[in-house]
Amino acid sequence: MFVNNSSLFTKERSGEPMLLAHRGLGQTFRMEGITAETCTAERMYEPEHPYLENTIPSIKAAFEGGADIVEIDVQPTLDGEFAIFHDWTLDCRTNGKGTTREHTMEELKQLDAGYGYTADNGKSFPFRGKGVGLIHTLDEVLEEFPNGSFLIHIKSDDPKEGSQLADYLSKYPDDRLEHLSAYGGDQPIATLKKAIPDMRVMSKETLKSCLLTYIAAGWTGYIPAACENTQLHIPETYFSYLWGSSDKFLNRMDSVGTRVILVAGSGGWSEGFDEEQDLERLPKGYTGGIWTNRIDIISKVIQERD
Repeated sequence: MFVNNSSLFTKERSGEPMLLAHRGLGQTFRMEGITAETCTAERMYEPEHPYLENTIPSIKAAFEGGADIVEIDVQPTLDGEFAIFHDWTLDCRTNGKGTTREHTMEELKQLDAGYGYTADNGKSFPFRGKGVGLIHTLDEVLEEFPNGSFLIHIKSDDPKEGSQLADYLSKYPDDRLEHLSAYGGDQPIATLKKAIPDMRVMSKETLKSCLLTYIAAGWTGYIPAACENTQLHIPETYFSYLWGSSDKFLNRMDSVGTRVILVAGSGGWSEGFDEEQDLERLPKGYTGGIWTNRIDIISKVIQERD
């Protein structure tokens, strides 16, 4: 068991962690007491940069700032498009009202995506008037960054949405799809994976199918079929419990085409490695992926350590 799982007997890894920028470079906010209904734009920290999440300027800033992958959220629209926007409703971040997916793309483009952001309980709105036209389509983003790697987040558990996304992406050549991955609800992800078998995907079901089997049998060196050519978002709380963590585990996943992303804490509410001190918690020499909400901070710290 020791020989099979000790990193003393595995290929040494080199290089820096792969950086995944959550929603590009966006405004961050207080996490205390957050729920699924919390309007995070109303609790942002004092702005340190001019970017709004899920916009082409924020994605550009993330890539230029050192991101290897950018995570983006998609919402289907009434006219068959996919809008790059996080929230199920428009009321929090924009000057619009109602459910996001019950609007056309043309309607969404008229909205001010920075309307609702405030760091002082509504006394001031520093991005109001600056977000008009900043809700983009998925095509616009992919065409703006033709060589960029993206993690697409499906925000529902509707299997039809997975099928719709597969149809939407079918016009892109295989060499472009190689740089795309997706995660979200079990049903749409299963539908998407069936339509595009080579795409890396993740859902709660795919994550459990891989890791539970691996925890049970991975001590032998066995890699479950469910772990092949997929994406794993693993909370740091549990990472050390995986057989071969960290180098041998990462090498095993690399060998079957699987990408490992470490998320901060217990994995709740998109916690990221966002401050210099957060990096101290990474396993020594860790070269897998890390999830960050502050690519501007983390990339700079890593570069300065080289």
